[in-house]
Amino acid sequence: MNVQVRLFAAARDVAGCDRVEVLLPDPATVADLRAAISQQYPKLDASIRHSLLAINNQYADDATIIPANADVAWIPPVSGG
Repeated sequence: MNVQVRLFAAARDVAGCDRVEVLLPDPATVADLRAAISQQYPKLDASIRHSLLAINNQYADDATIIPANADVAWIPPVSGG
């Protein structure tokens, strides 16, 4: 399945776009998505390991299954005070 991942903040800056598309097997988990992003977009590898992902507006852990046509958002770590 093709999954479009919306990017924000530093991830968007590194990628140079506001979303990336990743090809995953069906079914796939958030862990599968992280691995695919690391492989397909090497510049994003360091960030994806420390970022939160939301599936259909709910934070998801690595075991979460990604449903077809899911709204996936990548929320990178926030720094500052």
